[in-house]
Amino acid sequence: SLTGYIQACRGLMISAVCLGFFGAVFGLFGMKCTKVGGSDQTKAKIACLAGLIFILSGLCSMTSCSLYANRITSEFFDPSFVAQKYELGAALFIGWAGASLCIIGGIIFCFSIAENSNSARRGYAYNGATSVMSSRTKVHNSVPDKTPPKHFDKNAYV
Repeated sequence: SLTGYIQACRGLMISAVCLGFFGAVFGLFGMKCTKVGGSDQTKAKIACLAGLIFILSGLCSMTSCSLYANRITSEFFDPSFVAQKYELGAALFIGWAGASLCIIGGIIFCFSIAENSNSARRGYAYNGATSVMSSRTKVHNSVPDKTPPKHFDKNAYV
């Protein structure tokens, strides 16, 4: 008994929710902090797949909200439309914001594959802590002392 555009919006929103669920499942398996999924390269590909699914979910939701909003605004500004007129509500704005976040999150997931395709990460060598000798701890001998200073000032530990 519903009109065609409402059924289309409903179908798009249901598909967006289902795609979002599967995107979350694939995203969980694609994270580096989980043990499931295999090697880092495999996890990166799974995370990229999750990103693509999230982008599709966001596009379905954005299309549904935009289609419904277009119909509302065209009926609202049509002077020959005599039935009850509706206005854009908070649900549409929340839908647009959620769809935008899904698309942005999907793009971030897709860029996670680029991190592992680069060359191996360079490690940083730790040379140990160095101490700062203050003017109070300097020895005024002509022969330099080879032992480390025994008095440290407050900057030695920073």
